[in-house]
Amino acid sequence: MHADIYLEDQEFIALCDLLKLAGLVETGGQAKTVIADGQVLRNGKIETRKTAKIRGNEIIECSGSILEIHDGSDPEQ
Repeated sequence: MHADIYLEDQEFIALCDLLKLAGLVETGGQAKTVIADGQVLRNGKIETRKTAKIRGNEIIECSGSILEIHDGSDPEQ
């Protein structure tokens, strides 16, 4: 899966919240476990901080899915 995620009016989103928002995990606890186990890449490097601040122009990879993070709103909506 490849998805574009827009931050809307937020400056950043916590990594564990992003994984839930994107549907890659079902719960916050599951998100924290996946992150702590080193299964999440942030811009190609392992990210183990559960509440890392993810900002626009970053790429998150988890479970074969790629999330591209963008500032602002989805131009198609």
